[in-house]
Amino acid sequence: MALKFFDKLSQNFIELLNDKDDYNVIIEIENKEKLFTAHSNILKYRSPYFRKELENIQQNENNVKTIVIRSSVSAQIFDVILKYIYGGIVHLENVETRFIFDLMLATNKFELDELTNKLETHLIDAKASWLKTYFSLIYRTTFNENNFKNLENYCNDIIVKHPSLIFDNSDFYSLPESALVSLLKRDDLQMEEVKIWDYVIKWGISQNPTLPTNLEEWSKENFLMLKTTLLQCLPLIRYFHISNTELFDKIIPYKKILDKQLCKDIIQHLAAPDRPFKSIILPARSTVVTELPPRAEEPKEPFSTIISEEHAAEISSWIDRKTINYSTTNIPYKFELILSGIKDGFAPQTFWNICHGHANTVVVVKVKGTDEILGGYNPLAWDNTYNGYWGIWKETKDSFIFSLKNGNIQNSILSRVKRPEEAICYRSKEHQKVGGPHFGDFRLFSEKSNFTLDNKNCCDHSSYEKPIRTSGYFSIVNYEVFKVIKKNA
Repeated sequence: MALKFFDKLSQNFIELLNDKDDYNVIIEIENKEKLFTAHSNILKYRSPYFRKELENIQQNENNVKTIVIRSSVSAQIFDVILKYIYGGIVHLENVETRFIFDLMLATNKFELDELTNKLETHLIDAKASWLKTYFSLIYRTTFNENNFKNLENYCNDIIVKHPSLIFDNSDFYSLPESALVSLLKRDDLQMEEVKIWDYVIKWGISQNPTLPTNLEEWSKENFLMLKTTLLQCLPLIRYFHISNTELFDKIIPYKKILDKQLCKDIIQHLAAPDRPFKSIILPARSTVVTELPPRAEEPKEPFSTIISEEHAAEISSWIDRKTINYSTTNIPYKFELILSGIKDGFAPQTFWNICHGHANTVVVVKVKGTDEILGGYNPLAWDNTYNGYWGIWKETKDSFIFSLKNGNIQNSILSRVKRPEEAICYRSKEHQKVGGPHFGDFRLFSEKSNFTLDNKNCCDHSSYEKPIRTSGYFSIVNYEVFKVIKKNA
């Protein structure tokens, strides 16, 4: 009999992670967004990646090793990974699917196979609609990483039925060779063989931009260059299931890239198709074309992790200055997410980089430790080009700030601008590293360049009609920015 107490063990190790007095490793995200402390023994026994890194790093005078993560892994994602390494727990509630996907890529980098496989399975089983929506991204990424066999098979099972998703995509020519080869191997790729040949040739030529555009001008070296590029692809074409006319028109012009025996057999097949030949004959592919299953049959992913459809209806009513709120069935606007703190990070500069040029935007934040949802509406276009000292005020009569009904917050609060000349502030380039969206009385600000790390976010009461919360400063757990677009416009 074995008595197991994993919950308590996990809790104790998370407490060890949070203990800042006994670490011997500092982990630095490359952009210095955040520093993490850890313990070498735990890292190297939980992750082969960290075992190798720690073996190659010298200790400083305090017996501490510093690891620099040179990749696109964000501080938010690495925080989740470190807590998994110590406690074996990952919380996926209230996070966007893209965050889960990026987390999977990061865990693969750190050779955390158990978690990587679990996240891969979760995406396939629970997020199929999102995978189809961002199919091209998923397909290329999984083949470039070359360690997501389940996702590769999932994608290929879709492509063989709907090859236009990849072959007719504008990014086809950047397709990794391994991905193209995996498709050509499929007997059930539902596409005419001569079209497959055309795409393979175009793909090969695109990899060699110095090739002449006119085939008649090609030299022996040009054909050899293409042959070398397509070395893995050419044996997978089903040549003897292409009509004689198409063989003559499409294949023969490129006979110099084919194996000599294959070329000889194709020419013989054109002249005397009944005679036997030496080349391997691959089976014909199936070509039954079906329609993509409608995405509406699958669960709809929430448009926001902070606000609901009811909130969107209320905000839409305020934009149109309605005295009665719209219902969720007749919201006249689409709320298009353009920035998510969880996905894009909480650095103030990120806001100005992403939101520059966007007008008619709604910013919403979730306050840490409360049920509060605060926000503001800006009808003007955000501008990150100001070079002055602090910032510049922009005038509008149509902006407003708000607090939304949520949890223990029983009523929403709408506060319209009363001093239009100080409605919206655009931070100067110098101050964009600390200051984010600024609605006069309501602003996001962080001296640590992360809105979640200090209590510098603020609500005052001067430019707008009334306060939207009782106390001034607060920290947040997430924020989102939406572009509000008129439906059927």
